[in-house]
Amino acid sequence: MHVAIPLYRRFTALDVAGPYTVLNMAPGFSVTLVAAERGLVSDDWGTFRLEATASYDEVPAPDVIMVPGGTGTLDALSDEALVGWIRQAHRHTRWTTSVCTGSLLLGAAGILKGLPATGHWALLDMLKQYGAEPVSSRVVTTGKIVTAAGVSAGIDMALTLLAEAADEATAQAVQLAIEYDPEPPFTSGSLRGAPEGIPDRALHLLTDVPA
Repeated sequence: MHVAIPLYRRFTALDVAGPYTVLNMAPGFSVTLVAAERGLVSDDWGTFRLEATASYDEVPAPDVIMVPGGTGTLDALSDEALVGWIRQAHRHTRWTTSVCTGSLLLGAAGILKGLPATGHWALLDMLKQYGAEPVSSRVVTTGKIVTAAGVSAGIDMALTLLAEAADEATAQAVQLAIEYDPEPPFTSGSLRGAPEGIPDRALHLLTDVPA
């Protein structure tokens, strides 16, 4: 099962690293980081880089695509090389997935019309622009499309996908191997549990990331 993760300027590192670790660990799965051109691509802060080892043209029909989000997503919506690759690759995938604002890129590719989907809470309503039905859930699966909420939800999405694409025992074994047993110290990990004033502070953190 070949998984391709596209990188674009100002992606969020954990959007990539979480699913990459889960899926790459599973027997029979391999993950390739792709971009418009081979080479290093910088994350949100420009201080962390991952290397795309293949171009979009070199990986036209992977079994799975996993599109990350990031502060660069809004700019990437007009990147036809990226959006066109997602659109084309989706025709051949067994699974098409996203994390965080990556679902907006699926929307821009015309993949989510009339479908429920999730993404980062701050931009969730933007999915309506692409004919999708925004759902405030950790993971949403519709047919071969699996979307995840913000950042850390990528691990949940990858384990959900693994259970479907392989089997539950494999997904459980990977979950134990990475010791994914979260016990967050606060209840502010979603809008439902965030105390008054915390959403505004969180939005400030998101908009304060360097361009």
